[in-house]
Amino acid sequence: MNPSHDPKIANEVPWSDHVTAYDREHFTVYLRLLDATADGASAEEMSRIVLGIDPANEPARAKQALDSHLRRARWMTEHGYRNLMQ
Repeated sequence: MNPSHDPKIANEVPWSDHVTAYDREHFTVYLRLLDATADGASAEEMSRIVLGIDPANEPARAKQALDSHLRRARWMTEHGYRNLMQ
């Protein structure tokens, strides 16, 4: 796995039933979002700090990207991790 230190954030995560190159590159982003959620961070904080999207300037993009990345992060914890173990 090669997570990037500053990966480009898509508005919508490319979806697949398998771990993708995007997932591998954004693995750290997924972990940071899951940690931030567990710590009670607001959507605005996660968008700004983790995704690098200013929710004041791009509210629709921030919401779409955050929802998409959180959904994929949760999928990784429930299903995708199996692909990583192979």
